[in-house]
Amino acid sequence: MKKFLGIVTSIILIYAIYDIVFYRIGFFIDFHPEKEAITNIYTSDKKIYLKKEDNNIPFEIKGVDLGSGIPGHFATDYAIDKKTYLRWFKYIKEMGANTIRVYTILNDDFYNAVYEFNNNNEDPLYVIHGLWVNDYTQNSRIDAYQEQFLGTMLDDSRTLVDVIHGHKSLSLKSGLGGGSYRKDISPWVIGYILGVEWESATVSYTDHLQSSKNRYKGNYMYTTEDATPFEALLAQVGDKIIEYESKKYKTQRLVAFSNWPTTDPFQYNSNIKNLFKKTASIDVEHIKTTDKFHSGVFASYHIYPYYPDFLSYNEQGERITTISNTYKEYLKKINEHHTIPVVISEFGVPSSRGMAYKDQNTNRNQGNLNEEEQGLAIINSYKDIKESGIDNCIIFTWQDEWFKRTWNTMHATDLTKTPYWSDYQTNEQYFGLLSFDPGKEKSVSYVDGDVTEWQENNLVTEQNGMSLSMKYDEKFLYFMVKKENYKGEKFYIPIDLTPSSGSKKVDQTNLTFNKDVDFLIVIDGKDNSRVLVQEYYDQAKATLGYELELKNAYVNPPLPDSSKFNTIQMMIDTIAPVNKVGSKNVSFETGKLRYGNANPDSKDFDSLADFIINGDYIEIKIPWGLLNFSDPSNMTIHDDYYKCYGVENKMINKMYVGVGDNNINLEEFHLKAWRKNVTFHERLKKSYYMVQELWREK
Repeated sequence: MKKFLGIVTSIILIYAIYDIVFYRIGFFIDFHPEKEAITNIYTSDKKIYLKKEDNNIPFEIKGVDLGSGIPGHFATDYAIDKKTYLRWFKYIKEMGANTIRVYTILNDDFYNAVYEFNNNNEDPLYVIHGLWVNDYTQNSRIDAYQEQFLGTMLDDSRTLVDVIHGHKSLSLKSGLGGGSYRKDISPWVIGYILGVEWESATVSYTDHLQSSKNRYKGNYMYTTEDATPFEALLAQVGDKIIEYESKKYKTQRLVAFSNWPTTDPFQYNSNIKNLFKKTASIDVEHIKTTDKFHSGVFASYHIYPYYPDFLSYNEQGERITTISNTYKEYLKKINEHHTIPVVISEFGVPSSRGMAYKDQNTNRNQGNLNEEEQGLAIINSYKDIKESGIDNCIIFTWQDEWFKRTWNTMHATDLTKTPYWSDYQTNEQYFGLLSFDPGKEKSVSYVDGDVTEWQENNLVTEQNGMSLSMKYDEKFLYFMVKKENYKGEKFYIPIDLTPSSGSKKVDQTNLTFNKDVDFLIVIDGKDNSRVLVQEYYDQAKATLGYELELKNAYVNPPLPDSSKFNTIQMMIDTIAPVNKVGSKNVSFETGKLRYGNANPDSKDFDSLADFIINGDYIEIKIPWGLLNFSDPSNMTIHDDYYKCYGVENKMINKMYVGVGDNNINLEEFHLKAWRKNVTFHERLKKSYYMVQELWREK
């Protein structure tokens, strides 16, 4: 028995050592240093070619970016399973795409799914794989040559090569997935995009502090005499990942370095630089390859139509209107600059209710577009890319991502709970072609005029010849109002959330309430309905008062019981004219309600529709964020801004609501937190089918 146990122990020990040495450390010996690395994809001039048997086939990248987020989880949980990936790959291929781009090393389920989907498949789905640099490292006030920046990139690049070749064991750690990577998917990985959207400060600081390190010469990559220190660093990372793969696996594939307009290769006048904070440039034309690298380099850019729009301003920093489509002109400028293939590796718009930037030329805004408008914007952007002479592009992104944040809403939400609810006001969550709608199979309610889903137990109050029923889910509060013989008369739904503020009356109306009201839903026809907020509880004025009105909200604040109610505004533009110090930012009325049918199964579907009227019935849906909920999964709202000096959280378990046109009594509506018990179901957006029609024609 002891002998048997000894043998078993020895086998386990040998396997553990083998796993550590070969699958974790990555140790290898190059027994054939004379053997030349091969590739199945290469560039020539500004084209990309696939090698298939004896044929060299021109390859146009028609891709979609794939994130790692799913409702109920942060991206770094890597919670997407193999079954889900395989289902998505099928949808993506049926859309007409031939490539997916991922940003970082995912869990092993992704690679297993790629192998299963592509193995023995004559029409595979190719992969462009990213090498991630996390936000903490970029914003740590260090230059990029420090060990935690450059050293980590070099380590992760070797890990990435081993992962795609199925020769890695990896424990879950910050920024990377984990698992046992045993499937070789390298035949379908056509290239790497190294890095992320670089912070200008990081690039500038590196170039300034490491000014003597502006040259690099490796076996596969080197820099020209015009290179900057940051470009030399990129050349080193590119050279080392090519070297590692060439020696260990005798293969090569395309290499690119991430870039975006903020660090584009162009020089602008001082006013434009100040306006857009354009302080750094990265030009991959300063990075060249030797004869040992057989695959090739492409220029990767994230370029969106709405920001930053350098071409819309003259040398004085004033907006100009002489160019009708600055997006296409900028793409042409990028393409003409490069001698290598250009890939627009991110472009798209979100189908969100909230908006961050407004495109002044083409109305392809960052948000406040419905799914049809999203599809049209993607199609027109794709056509601009093609007409600019660029062959290759990747849509951002495949799936909506509940965990995401946006600069103009992140101050108002609990960022530790974002995966557990769908914030329709945060545009970054809705770039996907695939939607995650609340409910296991369908939502609890659809604003479509059909009230059959409403039950007696949904009734909250009856008064003034009207009844009000309510429901909620991970995305909306739903209201259903019934009034006999309704002829379109104006009526109100008052809402009381917090005891810290509110009014029992409304200026310039005869409205009175039995409780202090914080919000007022006003239904006044198809074109004049909106949500109003009592001015003391007006989040935009309390937190963004200076940015929007050049006023400090904490000097002469409003009274907690003020009877003034404001429209609800959202800041959408951080750009002010250069020569006008103290200029205000732009906002739009996000509290304005849009009329239409919000049922995806309807031929009249409008994903932005907030309310609909059908005879005696009015259905309304209000996103949680519009009512100052920072985290509805825990029923958390904003506390008193003027006592907390900003946004602090307060949990509630009930709200008060009423309905009528005068003298309205509010009654209790109970709220129950769902916490992490998220429900959702997948739905392909209308934009998906529009892209499918476009790509299948080609």
